[in-house]
Amino acid sequence: MNRKTKRFGIGFILVLGLAAAWLHMADKNYVYKALYHNFADIDDNLIFHQRKIEAAETPQPWPLATNYNQLSPPKELQQLHEQLESVAFVVVQRDSLLYEQYWDGYSEESLSNSFSVAKSIVSILVGIALQEGAIQSIDQPVGYFLPEFKEGAKAKVTIRHLLWMSSGLNWDESYANPLSVTTEAYYGSDLKKVVRRLEAVEEPGRKFSYKSGDTQVLGFVLEAATGQNLADYAEEKLWRPLGAEQKAEWSIDHPLGNEKAYCCFFSNARDFARIGQLYLQNGVWQGDTLVSPEYVQASITPSGLTDANTGKPTTHYGYQWWLLPDYKGQFVFYARGILGQYIIVIPEKELVIVRLGKKRGERQDSHPSEVMAMIDAVNQMVP
Repeated sequence: MNRKTKRFGIGFILVLGLAAAWLHMADKNYVYKALYHNFADIDDNLIFHQRKIEAAETPQPWPLATNYNQLSPPKELQQLHEQLESVAFVVVQRDSLLYEQYWDGYSEESLSNSFSVAKSIVSILVGIALQEGAIQSIDQPVGYFLPEFKEGAKAKVTIRHLLWMSSGLNWDESYANPLSVTTEAYYGSDLKKVVRRLEAVEEPGRKFSYKSGDTQVLGFVLEAATGQNLADYAEEKLWRPLGAEQKAEWSIDHPLGNEKAYCCFFSNARDFARIGQLYLQNGVWQGDTLVSPEYVQASITPSGLTDANTGKPTTHYGYQWWLLPDYKGQFVFYARGILGQYIIVIPEKELVIVRLGKKRGERQDSHPSEVMAMIDAVNQMVP
């Protein structure tokens, strides 16, 4: 080894040592895990601690439509599934399973990460807590539930602000930066510490700015309001009442820790379809009102706030649900995850579409292009 190479090697080792020391002193040891796993995946329940959500004691299997799996998907839809590596695709119409297809070894029982679909589930849980009186009003200050929001600028933040993604908190919604707060929340081990560090840097209720931190704060509000962790509350008030056939899981930050409210609810396509069906039915399931119709309608009504990115009024987001108010004459709303996880509801046709997979496409005016493509394809399949 020549002298130049030797000096380079020593210098490289010193740099690594200094970087490791800085990460340790800055309490950013989660970066090692982030770099090792590189990016979030649909089977990350294998690398995180999970809290179980049990299936219904008396499951309610989907009735099969008379023409179950007899429809022919357009060629373009099949190409889309191949391109984006879908693992599950389910269509429910009029409370019956109309079509389903699976790939890559996945089945109707396979668990898959829904990522930010969990945000819509948290929104539903807020509606349930509101109906039960655990939350008095969505205009209640967050500080009523969380001490760290009682003073200063954060004291102005309300539950509605969080639902609308308009808290004004300084959350960096960056997935590629290993040092971002989003990466720390995903790979770290102390979500409460992450939330305690947040500061209000803008007036709440003024602008829509998509931030996973808003949903995480909502998760802590729900815990304080109900006295239960998110998974147990979801099991008791949502999953079992919906007649879910399979257990679900919710990732937690450490053993006996807190759920990653903004992401990481794992289930299968058939059971995810129940979430869409519940909202299609205005919060009513088998004659029982799980969440009030008024809250459901408010959830899928645009906030109208100024979009921080476009400067235009927000027409595409409600209470943690994405909206297509007028897509080719149809009102459509949906839940979505970062890798193309979708629960799409088309009320006019009484349709619920669920897609789970490994990739997403390009976005068009705040919406992923494959959402519109799937709506078009299913509209062709189901006249």
